Amino acid sequence: MDSKTPLTIVKIGGNIIDDPAELSSFLSDFSKIEGNKILVHGGGKSATKMAESIGLVPQMIEGRRITDAAMLDVVVMIYAGQINKNIVAQLQANDTNAMGFSGADGNLILSEKRNHPTIDYGYVGDVIKVNTSLLETLISSGITPVFCAITHNKKGQLLNTNADTIASELAIALSEIYKVSLNYCFEKPGVLFDAEDDSSVIEKINPELYAKLKKEKAIHSGMIPKLDNCFNSLSKGVQKIKIGHHRMLQNAKAICTTIEL
Repeated sequence: MDSKTPLTIVKIGGNIIDDPAELSSFLSDFSKIEGNKILVHGGGKSATKMAESIGLVPQMIEGRRITDAAMLDVVVMIYAGQINKNIVAQLQANDTNAMGFSGADGNLILSEKRNHPTIDYGYVGDVIKVNTSLLETLISSGITPVFCAITHNKKGQLLNTNADTIASELAIALSEIYKVSLNYCFEKPGVLFDAEDDSSVIEKINPELYAKLKKEKAIHSGMIPKLDNCFNSLSKGVQKIKIGHHRMLQNAKAICTTIEL
């Protein structure tokens, strides 16, 4: 029997953030989660919209954003500023004592600039270390941390970091202390066989099925890094991972996708 205290980590995507009614509904569901919890948010759509409004052309490769200096300014402003503080304020209205963070705050998430053999991702970070002792102190004090998709390299440089990866790395690091369940919430009911058909939810995905679906191009784009993170997390101690609509947070019978090894 696992004697560790449960911890729920939830990541939400840009489509929920961009819809005020959906965001409000999600934050109400999130606030009702009992016990320790952490929220991680992206904000890709909002950052793209802002970038285009000032003449920048966003670039994506395999669901990951290329971040030059100008784009970094935009994502820091949108992710760590507007979105993060709006979410924290709404959680406070839901009686959840939230506190917003980037990875630089308290040196909570340390990253290094991505070094890829063929692609220059710009100011994009890959997580090296999570400050679990400070996070444990915050959580045990009744704080619900809310992370945006910005980390740092401890040399004064902020780095844009995939929010799915942040959620995954937090889950892996904290699984040494807590019994961690990881939930990826977005506007769909789960991973779909057919992206146009919300009733085509794949209720369980294991590595064999994942490889087959990738080969058939049934799974592509941003879902690839998300599922890669899921399987990595499960192999490193995370107890449970679900992908789906946020109704699954309060309804154990809600259809969603469970990731299994």
